Amino acid sequence: MLDIHQQVEWLIQGTEDVVSPSQLKEKLEKSLHTGIPLTVKLGVDPTAPDIHLGHTVVLEKLRQFQELGHRVVFLIGDMTGRIGDPTDRAATRKQLSAEDVRSFAQSYVDQAKKVLDPDRLILHYNSEWLEPMQLTDIIRLMAQTTVARILERDDFHNRLTEHVPIHLHELLYPLMQAYDSVALKADVELGRTDQRFNIMTARQIQEAFGLEPEIGIFLPILEGTDGIRRMGKSLGNYVGISEPPSEVFGKIMSIPDSLITRWAVLLLGEDENTWRRRLQIDNPRNVKADLANRIVARFWGQGKANEAQQQFDRTFREHQVPDGTPLVDIPDDPWHISAIELVASLPDIPSKQEARRMLQQGAVSMDGCKIGLTDNVTVKPGSWIRVGRRRYFRFRKGSPLERI
Repeated sequence: MLDIHQQVEWLIQGTEDVVSPSQLKEKLEKSLHTGIPLTVKLGVDPTAPDIHLGHTVVLEKLRQFQELGHRVVFLIGDMTGRIGDPTDRAATRKQLSAEDVRSFAQSYVDQAKKVLDPDRLILHYNSEWLEPMQLTDIIRLMAQTTVARILERDDFHNRLTEHVPIHLHELLYPLMQAYDSVALKADVELGRTDQRFNIMTARQIQEAFGLEPEIGIFLPILEGTDGIRRMGKSLGNYVGISEPPSEVFGKIMSIPDSLITRWAVLLLGEDENTWRRRLQIDNPRNVKADLANRIVARFWGQGKANEAQQQFDRTFREHQVPDGTPLVDIPDDPWHISAIELVASLPDIPSKQEARRMLQQGAVSMDGCKIGLTDNVTVKPGSWIRVGRRRYFRFRKGSPLERI
């Protein structure tokens, strides 16, 4: 059991900002004295079906509130999702169909349950209270703020400056999201730093409806595997929580050492000083392997995490070919071929252009020895080739490869 001071410290750890720590302490004390748990809200718009580690930063903090016994609400913005959050958008977001929203929402919930305790999770859809609203209700909601206030958003301001259209339904988004907090009587709301405007608007609207304003807890945006840019699928620097365990483990092992402590704090809720001390007395590679093991175990279980680590060690530390490596047939024994023709003929290599790029980058090796763009190679049954960090193929005598 943690006392109130320890709870506040734990909940604040790894956050970018809290509005405000003193109010959070007051709410926790009130909850302790009354025996009524806090209502802690996380709202997500199901605009894409895949969750990566960057999304789980907020989910992990939500899990901490679950462990303290509070009422955690995972709110699916099926109505707001049909508008689309204008945050960081340089143009109007394409509106999703109701069918897309339902499909994405189910996928999002299924993946989120890998982090959150499903037995203690309260699930709501904001269509429950937004869809029945009458025009008089919407007018009352809109009367609680001003156009000037809404246009303070950086994205709206930038679009006005650049003469990019802003549609009226986009101006409703922060008000609809704010009303979610009114409907739920939220005590705390979590979000990434780019959600600051929306959460601060919710505090304002709650007060206008006679409620005590919620605590805003803002989590940082996680850097991707490159250690520089925010994690994102379009940037190719993401780790999806539904990816195979070996892929997750391998991607985490590729992150810069400078991210180890930050990922441990944000993704596992660990103590920052503990991990800094570990890095001072142990090889960073070993510490990173422990981080990777624990993150994989979070989503796939300890058994799968240990298997992924063993496979990684066999492949990268002991230079062995991983189990289950795809077999590729060769026409002759031995078979003499140019490196570019060989790589371009492999499964999952879409073109000679991609083969040329991989060879120029030094990302291809045969039987443990790198091969280059202009090399000619001799392939025998039992030989193996690695393309990139994790794609392996083993050769056997069989029908000719299809040339590309």
